[in-house]
Amino acid sequence: MSRTTRDRIGMQAAEAIGAEPFRVLKTLMAEVDGKPVCVVVPSDHEVSMKKLAAAFGGKSANMMKPPEAERVTGYHVGGISPFGQKKRVPTAFEETALTHATVYMNGGQRGLQVHLKPTDAVKALDAKVAPLVAD
Repeated sequence: MSRTTRDRIGMQAAEAIGAEPFRVLKTLMAEVDGKPVCVVVPSDHEVSMKKLAAAFGGKSANMMKPPEAERVTGYHVGGISPFGQKKRVPTAFEETALTHATVYMNGGQRGLQVHLKPTDAVKALDAKVAPLVAD
């Protein structure tokens, strides 16, 4: 799956369920200083690697390659959920996601969206909340 296709999955989900793209969150897997992390951001934004590294107190960050993301999470790219991953990793949410009463997040397979309060997701995942998107 190409990066362009992966980047559009959240936007396609927003269109399919009739929700604003900023309320449909995408789950991405990355590495900070070589360690896996999970990142949850609005589907219409890109992650800032500099901000991501800072959120986890690291020096550098990069997106995880799809095969590695699938191995770590147990999910297929396009269906990665921050919930129920094979290996629990630190998670961070974009702070603006918490300004909405409810959001949609991937439920573990392509086309399956979970509707919930972002504060409940942060609590359940013991996630960090930080500025993560590129300006």
